[in-house]
Amino acid sequence: MKKLLMKAYCQRSPRGLASLAAMLLLMLAQPPVQATELVRWEPPFSYEGTATPLTYQAAALPTRPWRLCVVIPHIKDAYWLAVNYGMLEEARRLGVKLRIQEAWGYAHLQRQRDLLQNCAAMNPVDAIILGTVSYAGLSDIIQTVSRRTPVFATVNDISNEGLSGKVGVPWYQMGHLIGRYLVKRHQNDTSDIPVAWFPGPRAAGWVPFVDRGFRDAIRNSPLRIVTTAWGDTDKSVQRNLVQVALDQHPKVRYLVGNAMMAEAAVSILREKGREHQTQILSTYFTPGVYRGIARDKILAAPTDSPVLQGRLSIGQAVDMLEGRPYVRHLGPVIQVIDHAGLPSVDLDASLSPPTFSPQFNYVP
Repeated sequence: MKKLLMKAYCQRSPRGLASLAAMLLLMLAQPPVQATELVRWEPPFSYEGTATPLTYQAAALPTRPWRLCVVIPHIKDAYWLAVNYGMLEEARRLGVKLRIQEAWGYAHLQRQRDLLQNCAAMNPVDAIILGTVSYAGLSDIIQTVSRRTPVFATVNDISNEGLSGKVGVPWYQMGHLIGRYLVKRHQNDTSDIPVAWFPGPRAAGWVPFVDRGFRDAIRNSPLRIVTTAWGDTDKSVQRNLVQVALDQHPKVRYLVGNAMMAEAAVSILREKGREHQTQILSTYFTPGVYRGIARDKILAAPTDSPVLQGRLSIGQAVDMLEGRPYVRHLGPVIQVIDHAGLPSVDLDASLSPPTFSPQFNYVP
């Protein structure tokens, strides 16, 4: 199944699409793959605690069709589309109702605050799952809402007040691991190596962590950040930032940052004839980043398995509502992927199928 997905992402021929259709039918007929490499954090909701390995069993079927309301930053890129897919598939498997609402981007904190309040006001709703646009910008509403409706955090880091559960990975490690990967490539170099750094939207809750992780990783190495370009994870925005960075710093050796930057940079370097002078690394994994790695256009990226995170969030909420014991804070193991590591990556946990489009409601 993984090989079919790999082929479909790299080659969208009629034959490839036919194989993909057969694969999708097979996926629907099978139970979800059980996670074998997860981590739990104690005490929960802080990545400063102790991380221990966890063997996770997917949630058992519930006794009733619980009603879940989900609020996420957006579904305008493949990362959150993968989360959307994982949530939808797990809701379908468990037979629970699902409503998903998006804030349209990280700049729309007030809209997400309104959406969270709308979720809480829905009658009925049994639990809320929140992928936040801000680390602390919704804390006051969460504390109020959680008195009557459990609130679960997904993917993005968030202040822990009022949470019943959390699924995610430490984004510090996403930045740190890709930084260490790059440092290892230059462990014997002594001359400065210029890097252009594209963390993402400055106001987003996850960005300060990935920024700090990357900077900490390359400290005391020959790698030097010569420019930092903040901006929304919109490909047109990132394309403009890359163009400016290359114009102002023509000797830059690496473009490192969010996946939309990495995807846009592939064509920019080709247009400028700089594919052999400048290389690209992403701080997370998307279908476009996967294709870039497979074709040796992108050097590497860590994956935090966003499809799996979507599944875990639905299962966590259902287990809590059923009154079962549940892990309050868990997430996948981060894996850095380069060309040599592609055969080992679990695409089913990381990428939605190429034919999947955003889904905002599911009723069993």
